[in-house]
Amino acid sequence: MAQLWGGRFTKETDQLVYNFNASISFDKRFYEQDIRGSIAHVTMLAKQGILTEDEKKQIIDGLNGIREDVKNGTLEITDKYEDIHSFVEANLIDRIGDAGKKLHTGRSRNDQVALDMRLYTRDEIIELDGLLKEILEVLLKLMKENVETYMPGFTHLQKAQPITLAHHMGAYFEMFKRDRSRMKDIYKRMNYCPLGAGALAGTTYPLDREYTAELLDFAGPTLNSMDSVSDRDYLIELLSAMSTVMMHLSRFSEEVIIWNSNEYQFVDIDDAYSTGSSIMPQKKNPDIAELVRGKTGRVYGALTSLLTTMKGIPLAYNKDMQEDKELVFDAIDTTKGCLALFTGMLKTMKFNDARMEESAKHGFTNATDAADYLVNHGVPFRDAHGIVGQLVLYCIEHKKALDDMTMEEFKAISPVFEEDIYDAISMKTCVEMRNTIGAPGKAAMEKVIAIEEAYLVTE
Repeated sequence: MAQLWGGRFTKETDQLVYNFNASISFDKRFYEQDIRGSIAHVTMLAKQGILTEDEKKQIIDGLNGIREDVKNGTLEITDKYEDIHSFVEANLIDRIGDAGKKLHTGRSRNDQVALDMRLYTRDEIIELDGLLKEILEVLLKLMKENVETYMPGFTHLQKAQPITLAHHMGAYFEMFKRDRSRMKDIYKRMNYCPLGAGALAGTTYPLDREYTAELLDFAGPTLNSMDSVSDRDYLIELLSAMSTVMMHLSRFSEEVIIWNSNEYQFVDIDDAYSTGSSIMPQKKNPDIAELVRGKTGRVYGALTSLLTTMKGIPLAYNKDMQEDKELVFDAIDTTKGCLALFTGMLKTMKFNDARMEESAKHGFTNATDAADYLVNHGVPFRDAHGIVGQLVLYCIEHKKALDDMTMEEFKAISPVFEEDIYDAISMKTCVEMRNTIGAPGKAAMEKVIAIEEAYLVTE
């Protein structure tokens, strides 16, 4: 057992207790962050005269050697060590001797793990932001290509009004854009360095915490040593933000699943992102969309778990906090994987334009526009609403769309109708008359697309 404590103990830790206490099986993933933090720490110690320049050089060379050997597979991180910190320090001492024993001067594992987790999380937020930008780029491309691709818009999963595919994709663009802004907010709020906080009350060594923070690209040092080692707010915020990302992906997945059904046939999912049935040869299943929808609960669970863990912990550090890592690691991996796969599926998905437009026509999505036509010809809105209701009932009984009614049929219900009704209720007119900012009309959409394009260039 390689551990960083034991002087006041008179017998070995029980093996089961050791295994239960150890974190090496999961915290080994941030060995690079641990080494980066240690290099910054010894650089600061040398600057302050706590280490000699020669000791600093020996330690940094040793740390770089460990990092390279782990990377190339010549040095294995095993459960011989309690955690990643003991692995790095033990191997450093083995390689350079007494100088390695000075690595831990002026710090505790409490502020060390707090630093490692912040560095790791910061790196992962950058990756998440990149993946969110990729899906936004795919969505923008779809928006630009489909400003005149008509489809039904829904409320209560009932066809409501005609929109365009560009407009529908634009709704998800806004969702994922907000997700990016949340990631950036979290990064900014968490970007303070806890190293130097010690176990909970700082240290008597003359550390330059501002310098350490600068070396590690933080905005500055944390301002309370107790909070520094016991804060996990940023992880809760990240889990909440990732839960929101997953919620958006799940909503989108649900729509893809519906659109892929035989009843809708709005989309054709690429073979690379679908599976077949072991018994039914005709099937093409939207497995990626279904798995993304399912894995959403996994990320939600991580958020709930960490909130539950943290709610009962008094200041400052407690071992319970070790439970944050597996939850966060898994949630990050899940969210990144889902974003990458969903983006790939979306990029290769084909849309059935004709089917979507026909669905809009036969769902009476232009009924509101028929009522507006009557209002514009002097009929009070409430009366117009009733007249169009009769039109819809007639069409249902005769299995036709409003667009398919003859002029005689229109006039039989209201003499106000004239030939221009056909233009008034065409999909093109219904959509393009809606040109307030945020609406689906072509002119409005082109303005929004220009705004979103500029956003992706600058952000």
